Amino acid sequence: MMHSSLAGSRWRKLSLLEQLGNIGSEVGRAIRAGDKDRRQKAAYRALELFDLTLDDKRWRGRGSEIARARELFCDFIFGSNTYRVDGASLEKYFTHFALAARLHR
Repeated sequence: MMHSSLAGSRWRKLSLLEQLGNIGSEVGRAIRAGDKDRRQKAAYRALELFDLTLDDKRWRGRGSEIARARELFCDFIFGSNTYRVDGASLEKYFTHFALAARLHR
């Protein structure tokens, strides 16, 4: 686990906006990575954060939206981009969460 310090209670103290904003940071790193190794490492960190968020019982009603965002990200990074998502739209989606989290502090 790359984010082992987050697996405990620290991640669960973050709001959904903060969690999705943090996921977005890794998504952005994966999209903008210059080489395959950096792209893959950032993608795996993003997936780990997606999974921590999906495991957070507070968001049970939002699980399908989070899982769908994870699916689109995976298809974009690892798949054949069946859904025809582009990096800019993925980053834009997550940027809104980061901005909202900042406003709610």
